[in-house]
Amino acid sequence: MEQQTTILSAQLINFWAIVIVVAVSFAFLHVRYKLPQVIGIFTCVGGIGLLMVSDHLTGANQFPAENQLKGDLFALLGATFYGFSNVLQEFLVSKRPMYEVVGMLAFWGMLINGTQAGIFDRQSFRDAAWSGAVIGYIVGFDMLLFIFYSIAPLVFRMGSAAFFNISLLTGNFWGTVVGIQVFHLEVHWLYPVAFCLIMVGLFVYFIIDNSWGDSKKPWLGENQERGVDGVGTARRRLEHPEVVV
Repeated sequence: MEQQTTILSAQLINFWAIVIVVAVSFAFLHVRYKLPQVIGIFTCVGGIGLLMVSDHLTGANQFPAENQLKGDLFALLGATFYGFSNVLQEFLVSKRPMYEVVGMLAFWGMLINGTQAGIFDRQSFRDAAWSGAVIGYIVGFDMLLFIFYSIAPLVFRMGSAAFFNISLLTGNFWGTVVGIQVFHLEVHWLYPVAFCLIMVGLFVYFIIDNSWGDSKKPWLGENQERGVDGVGTARRRLEHPEVVV
């Protein structure tokens, strides 16, 4: 399989999604970030930076790239669209029922991804060595994505698109845990340090919001009157305080 860029470069470029989320939320949704929240974001980024340094020292992510510039540009474009889509999901799920947002996301995702696979991946499907194990991996992967994107709207409601994206930075660490158990990888001592930094950054970012869930959205009004009364929304917390433990 042709590889257009290195994993290390792709990880660096994925930080761009956080920049897009913060910028779009600030400009269009009137979200205002407190200084400690910004510090929390940079702490998380510092943690993922340590992960990449450890990967560089151990050579874990050093794979040759066929066309790194082309790959970096594609990754940058993908990260930009991903940032925009997450902000849009946060906006929609705060104003509409969650089943409606998830259902439309699944419907259009099926059409778009199916069309993309039909155009670009036909040869890969023909050349694949299909077996029960391979089909099982695909089914398992799809089930995990189903769970992930069913829970994501709750994160958007209770937190924000920014919190969602910086939380994804922990993915490298958990992937490494699986790699240690399944593939017997060896990791650098910086990994646990980096994970602690990421978790501290998330804690600082979330606690400063002073909500511990059901985060108020500026675009929904002071009492969230323009939002939907659904699970995880601040409007439900304000209108039905008895449901809050």
